[in-house]
Amino acid sequence: MEKRLFADQTAVVTGGGQGIGRAVAELLAREGAHVYIAEQDEEAGTECEEEIRKAGGAATFVPTDVARPEEIRRLMDRIGKERGKLHILCNNAGISLFRPLEELSVEEWDRVIHVNLRSVFLCAKYGLPLLRTAGRASIINIASTRALMSEPHTEAYSASKGGILALTHALAVSLGPTVRVNAISPGWIETSEWKKKSARKPAQLTEEDHRQHPSDRVGRPEDIARAVRYLASPDAEFITGANLVIDGGMTVKMIYA
Repeated sequence: MEKRLFADQTAVVTGGGQGIGRAVAELLAREGAHVYIAEQDEEAGTECEEEIRKAGGAATFVPTDVARPEEIRRLMDRIGKERGKLHILCNNAGISLFRPLEELSVEEWDRVIHVNLRSVFLCAKYGLPLLRTAGRASIINIASTRALMSEPHTEAYSASKGGILALTHALAVSLGPTVRVNAISPGWIETSEWKKKSARKPAQLTEEDHRQHPSDRVGRPEDIARAVRYLASPDAEFITGANLVIDGGMTVKMIYA
């Protein structure tokens, strides 16, 4: 039997209960990793853990609000006691809030920044001893093409994702060569079918939606999960501080009204 890519390794996926995070968690588990699902939604986290175990993988759901430093520290402490090291950290958790600037409260701004950006810093900070113990480890941060382009009323979200890109290259320089740090910037990824079962529904996409992409289709969570697998693998050992845009070519296509 061929050895799985991440056999006997330990991985953390924040926001791993639904959407892109769930696809990442399931793929890493199929490749042999013991995946810790750091998820605030108990239904989603439990469901993801059960599905991975049913498929023969190893997973542990840890209820986690990544906006709370003490919960991230508790997560890493648990992994340290149970596994002793951490090979893959995928900082995926994120929330969006699109609101006109004059209506956006300071509290709302802070919540988006804390969940999307500060959590990346905190997971790297508290997970670092475990990542170094692993010998060779990888952090993959999920940013967004909105770090590079915007629609109106996206200030908090865009700022958080832009911050992830800057934090990624700073961490890559600080933590190398033991820990490689890269980012992925997804474009339009349709996650409807990757929600928890109670919220799952068929995707509502039109031909026009697909035609906006040079690839001729809207993205899927699996597209991002495969990129995480690659960046975490030995095949990517010379890649650090990079931002991989995965958007079907949407952001390079010129559109004239």
